[in-house]
Amino acid sequence: MQTSLRVLPLLPLALSMLAGCAHAATPAWVAQDSGVAVELRGLSVVSSKVAWASGAKGTVLRTIDGEHWQAVSVPDAAGIDLRDIHAVDADTALAMGAGSGAASRIYRTTDGGASWTLVVTNTVAAGFWDAMAFWDARHGVLFGDPVDGAFQVYLTDDGGANWRPSTAKGLAALSGEGAFAASGTCLSVAGTRDAWIVSGSAAQARAFHSADGGMSWQAAVLPIPAGAASRGAFSVAFLDARTGMAAGGDYREPALGTTNGARSTDGGATWQAAAILPAGFMSVLATVPGAPATLVAAGLAGSGWSPDGGLTWRVLGGTPVNTVAFASPRSGWAVGPRGLVMAYRGQALR
Repeated sequence: MQTSLRVLPLLPLALSMLAGCAHAATPAWVAQDSGVAVELRGLSVVSSKVAWASGAKGTVLRTIDGEHWQAVSVPDAAGIDLRDIHAVDADTALAMGAGSGAASRIYRTTDGGASWTLVVTNTVAAGFWDAMAFWDARHGVLFGDPVDGAFQVYLTDDGGANWRPSTAKGLAALSGEGAFAASGTCLSVAGTRDAWIVSGSAAQARAFHSADGGMSWQAAVLPIPAGAASRGAFSVAFLDARTGMAAGGDYREPALGTTNGARSTDGGATWQAAAILPAGFMSVLATVPGAPATLVAAGLAGSGWSPDGGLTWRVLGGTPVNTVAFASPRSGWAVGPRGLVMAYRGQALR
């Protein structure tokens, strides 16, 4: 995939008044001072008090009181775009850089960001890492764009201190196919062994499912339009081993009214088109701890939520964001362009 596919443009916050936002209930999102002005794309929520965010120029932020954010950025990483972050607790986190070749890398901290260790660097010049996800504190998966015609998968069983390439089967790529490192959620996991990947840019958008911890994968076509470098599926989330959704659209046309979602009830073997609200480009889907049927979607078109596993949707707001994550039905965050950080303060999402 070309660089233009991975570097999403900043859009003015004037897009926050896109169609549908006027129908939101009481204000759901409250702005918080991030102290930075860079694009934020990574977000990991540990609890209602503890969350981590990451973004361009080696930026990492952390809150331990749910209100105030402190920069705990990675030294000597000013040229690295940290597109994904995974936090274990208030002290331990991994930040993933996305970029060509060695720009794809993972840093790890165990002291709240006071110091960082570079634990792995991509040694494949043609490689580009897109996202990482963890089944538990030790077992995780890392996903990257195609190299020699197949998507790349790496696995860890020691909490991300070490990663090994997987000789995964079933990840052959279509011509021009790639993933979008837009929110750290083009890869997601559920249970102890299930994982899903979504793609775009090629003639078709697709979803890949692994039921064996990332060792083998089955692909299925998604009814989300692709066919251009800016179009396809950007995010995937499953409520359990069978019920989940993919979301996307076209980041160059965030208000485009094409199909922006797809729903599966068989673990990703088949998918049906689903309209997410607000209409337009969605870069993230998130589950909500404590609400087993709730999904939240967000992107440059705004944010919305579903109380019934994606069957129906309600608008939360119109502010453009890149990603969201939740600790509970009443506690979560969104991050986005120009250092945007917002805390969820609306109704319980259940």
